[in-house]
Amino acid sequence: MDLVRWLFDAQLHIGSQTILWREVVGNVFGLLSALGGMRRKVWAWPIGIIGNALLFTVFLGAVFHTPNPVNLLGQAARQLMFIVVSVYGWVQWRRSRDGLGAAVEPRWAGWKARVFIVLALVGGTALLTPLFTALGSYQPVWADAWIFTGSLLATYGMAKGWVEFWLIWVAVDLVGTPLLFSAGYYASGLMYIFYGAFTLTGFFVWARTRRRLPHETPAPA
Repeated sequence: MDLVRWLFDAQLHIGSQTILWREVVGNVFGLLSALGGMRRKVWAWPIGIIGNALLFTVFLGAVFHTPNPVNLLGQAARQLMFIVVSVYGWVQWRRSRDGLGAAVEPRWAGWKARVFIVLALVGGTALLTPLFTALGSYQPVWADAWIFTGSLLATYGMAKGWVEFWLIWVAVDLVGTPLLFSAGYYASGLMYIFYGAFTLTGFFVWARTRRRLPHETPAPA
């Protein structure tokens, strides 16, 4: 309990800025999960869930009375969404694990699924923006809605083994980085910059792995 209390209250002071340690730790767990995902390891999912639980409390700054009293509802809600979808992904990868320890076979989503991803990303953003606005999310609200929708699609794509899911993360990072900096979440903003480079690397790693496989089968939508 002492460790939990320390983690909840501990702060890092850099100049005039205050950063919660649980924001740092939550992002580190997220990075480890991304690394495990690139290597197609089942442990990527439970590690990610721990990070999601920590970051949920961070992005509801006004609710939890943190030094940065800003609510990013899309960021907070996506942590809950991550936990739900990660359970699905965890089960899927455990079922698919091969004798070499790789949990999933990377595959291209196919054009039907790609069109669905684009339409869902734009449509989901448009639908969620007025909802997040009514709930008082941080401006610009469309960016928060974009991040939530893209994160949902990317996590689902990872569970399905779609190579393209890495590119969805790139789209999320491009919008998320300036939003997080403007809202005062500096640790997460810096991590998003790193994520952007990392997700591009992950895309090329999975694409190369796909090319090495003996046959190409488009993934079902």
